[in-house]
Amino acid sequence: MISILIPCHDFYAYPLVSKLEKQALVLNINFEILCIDDGSFSPKNELNQKINLLTNSRFIESKKNLGRIKNRLLLAEKSQYHWLLFIDVDTNPIDENFLKNYIKQKDNGRIFFGGCIFKEPVNVNRSLRYKFGKKREEISSIQRNKNPFKYISSNNFMCKRDLIIEIFSEIESISYGNDYIFGSILKKNSIEVVHFDNPVLIEYIDENPIFIQKTHQALDNIKNYHKKGKLQKHSISILKAYGFLDSFFMRKLFVELTNIFKVKLEKNLYKENPNLFLFDIYRLNYLCKIN
Repeated sequence: MISILIPCHDFYAYPLVSKLEKQALVLNINFEILCIDDGSFSPKNELNQKINLLTNSRFIESKKNLGRIKNRLLLAEKSQYHWLLFIDVDTNPIDENFLKNYIKQKDNGRIFFGGCIFKEPVNVNRSLRYKFGKKREEISSIQRNKNPFKYISSNNFMCKRDLIIEIFSEIESISYGNDYIFGSILKKNSIEVVHFDNPVLIEYIDENPIFIQKTHQALDNIKNYHKKGKLQKHSISILKAYGFLDSFFMRKLFVELTNIFKVKLEKNLYKENPNLFLFDIYRLNYLCKIN
């Protein structure tokens, strides 16, 4: 029936696995839960061994850090069922019928995305990631289905096993920004994407410096794929803006003009209520400067 797959890295995964196990047992379905720690060698892995005592559940410690996509690929390859449900270890399903809601969808397509909700952090030093997530990722399924390839997130989705193994095998990067690549592959192959409202709660919000670093890595990743001609079909807004500037030979001019406001753009990243338009200018400036 379904394999529930949880990529992990230095995290206490037992509470999430236990919650999903209970939902699966109530449904009386064939299931397995696999959780693989991606080579963190964390002391938390000793606590995670309790997962092996749960019904049809396994915790595996990888001896090598494979990266975000390759760890997910390994989970898919080790799974035994045709339907795979991926859920990030640091998220929390909101609905007590979370698993049931996914299973009800299985006759309606090949890949389904449930969405997410961001919990407001107490620490103002997490303001940028929170606001970006709240405004750009916490989107209703009605809106997501209007532009389905734009709102692809690997933190909460269900798909056919053969499909996701094929897609994840195509993604090379071990860095951030892979969801953009994921969406472009789905679009390139005209895979029907179904968005519906079955969100997970994202409670662990990156601090601003960490999110900025991850943003740089994601943009590096996007630019690398673009240079290789692997993003011919995509719904990546920042890359479309880059393409517009590039087509009119305006990249250098844009960088020179926006560098005038460099201090303001950088200060905005750490504000309690950052301006996302200025963050977009900051990101586009960075993207235009990548060789």
